[in-house]
Amino acid sequence: MGSLKSDSYEKIEKEVNKIKIIDTHEHLQKEENRLKFEVDPLQLFLGQYVSSDLISSGMPIEDFSIVVNNQISIEDRWEKLSQYWDNIQNTGYAQALHIAVKDIYGVDGLEKNTITKLTEKMKRLNKRGLYKTILKNKAGIEIALHDTILKAKDYDYWNIKPITKTLDIDRSLFAPVHRFQDFLCITESTDLNSLSRRLNCSIHSLEDLVKAFRTEFKNLSSKIYAVKIWLAYRRSIFFEKTTYAEAEKTFNEIYKQDSFKRIDISGTRLTLPEGISFKEAKTLQDFMVHEMIKLAIKHKLPLQIHTGIHEGNENIINNSNPTNLINLFLEYKEAKFDIFHAGYPFLEETAAIVKNFQNVYVDLCWLHIISPSTARRVLYEWLDTLPVNKILGFGGDYTFIEGSYGHSVIARHNITRVLQRKIDEGSATLDEAVKIAKRLLRENAIELFFQEKPLHSSRLD
Repeated sequence: MGSLKSDSYEKIEKEVNKIKIIDTHEHLQKEENRLKFEVDPLQLFLGQYVSSDLISSGMPIEDFSIVVNNQISIEDRWEKLSQYWDNIQNTGYAQALHIAVKDIYGVDGLEKNTITKLTEKMKRLNKRGLYKTILKNKAGIEIALHDTILKAKDYDYWNIKPITKTLDIDRSLFAPVHRFQDFLCITESTDLNSLSRRLNCSIHSLEDLVKAFRTEFKNLSSKIYAVKIWLAYRRSIFFEKTTYAEAEKTFNEIYKQDSFKRIDISGTRLTLPEGISFKEAKTLQDFMVHEMIKLAIKHKLPLQIHTGIHEGNENIINNSNPTNLINLFLEYKEAKFDIFHAGYPFLEETAAIVKNFQNVYVDLCWLHIISPSTARRVLYEWLDTLPVNKILGFGGDYTFIEGSYGHSVIARHNITRVLQRKIDEGSATLDEAVKIAKRLLRENAIELFFQEKPLHSSRLD
């Protein structure tokens, strides 16, 4: 990351490093699930973000599948990886990994000559308390909002799991955020059957679906701290205003299908109706998204929305332009919208929206590792452009704990460098810079997510 040890840097760095972070976004698996399996660094670390850069650099997917196959020796897999590894060492994704490996495991980077030693150390430290050690003690993260993922197809057809299991996370480390995907992504009758079985109710009409959604939302509203809209990965985030009749027509099409598919579930071969396409389901999705926003307003829950760059390779980036959401911002003024990933690469559009709409906030989650230099540039500019209470400074956005740590180090460094520049140019004093840092890393998130529903209120103040 470079060394910039001026007097102002050292002073603000010391203060920034003291701040207990409120992390706005994580995807971490439960610690107990991680402990069930023998840790494999290539399988773990290459499963998110770095994989995208490797594929983008030219690595065939067939080679990647070999690299993450833990049935093959790690040395042999590294030989396959090494053909592409140097191509991505300049990226923020790789930087975060190297920081984590060095700081947590005392190994000098993720390289051919360190991979065996790293594997041994990771196996030794993979025990109960790992998350607390890394998140709280090393990263200085007080609490992290955790994205719980649940949709109808996640369920075993015969053994429907209660949703409370999905929300069963360590509340001393995490505050759950919920997607309600099984209500938003309905395309076939089996989706509705799974919902009916899980909720122990009948769903044969749009009225039944909306009633079940309202009941589910009410029941979960006291347990969650925000709602997530993830649909940018599969379609445009322009959610049109649709009528009940239009949505009902789409709903009914699901039950009108007269072609079938044959699938094997739990060892049993079943004949099931085909569904409608995801595109054909858009009218119903739009209607349910508007319904969800109204429920979020009623239950005083902010909405986190994925915008901008997609994780993985290939997609239509214009689908996730935050300007697609303006109709929602205009209509639902009582709602609070948290715009993820700074809308990258639509940074100027995002800034203009946040500047003009009282109910919209910008979140730098993921951005510090997408491009550390871009994160610094836009934060510097946005501190001239936006009210400081509208900027959320950090969300780890990782599936593995080491990534969250490495990301937090880069984020603290970025914020320190931006504030150092403000001090050096005379646009902020040290005291003012410290206040800004606390806003970015802690206080803004507390006000947005925990004001209505305090979590560990004796600490979050």
